[in-house]
Amino acid sequence: MPKKIIGMYLILVAVLVGAHTVIEPLYHVSTEARPYSATWDILNPMMIVALLLALVFAYRRKSGVDSDQGASTREFIAANTLFYGTLFVSILFFWNWFNLHSPEYTAIGDATVSLVWIVVDALLPLLTGAMGVHLVRDANE
Repeated sequence: MPKKIIGMYLILVAVLVGAHTVIEPLYHVSTEARPYSATWDILNPMMIVALLLALVFAYRRKSGVDSDQGASTREFIAANTLFYGTLFVSILFFWNWFNLHSPEYTAIGDATVSLVWIVVDALLPLLTGAMGVHLVRDANE
């Protein structure tokens, strides 16, 4: 049951982040003081939890496949892609998130920060959604 609940949470975050990434330009007018909508203040903590959960379960899946000598190539590729993809997005997310909360860090420009956010916001729903679907299916077996 916990796997199913966690899987549903990951799917929910994937849907919310994916949808908001697409619709934000339709309702939010960016300014120097507020380049992003306030919705991200709610989504970012949810994304942190989702990334940490996805990392834990992706690592467990990868470890299981690595130790299973009879694992198929498809499962091996899926487990490794999910783990390393989630790790990659987590590194980008936390780097940008800490940068957001540290105005003294000026080594990069605003354009770079925005580009990193769109990469995170595009990849996170794919990875957490895939992990969520895997957990829901795994819990039903």
